[in-house]
Amino acid sequence: MKKAVITTGGKQYVVSEGEIVKVELLKATGNSISFEPLLVINGEDVQIGRPTLDKAKVTAEILEADVQADKVTSIRYKAKKRVRTVRGHRQHQSIIKITKIS
Repeated sequence: MKKAVITTGGKQYVVSEGEIVKVELLKATGNSISFEPLLVINGEDVQIGRPTLDKAKVTAEILEADVQADKVTSIRYKAKKRVRTVRGHRQHQSIIKITKIS
């Protein structure tokens, strides 16, 4: 089973073929996107990039382009001062399916 480490949106993800991953919002034109992996594991063979592997490529299919994540709330409260503030945020995400690691 092939596995790879890709980076997108300032985060790194360990992915394998056929896996569905939620990543930060991608600005891609079309239905397909490709990544340069940082690391590829194929059984006992491990290839490490410096910083990326030039000959390897991870292709993915964009299933949903703009989805919002669950709401994260933050609360600011000061006792006896009548100060109470609640803020909420929903991060925009893309859902991708890894089709091929080559």
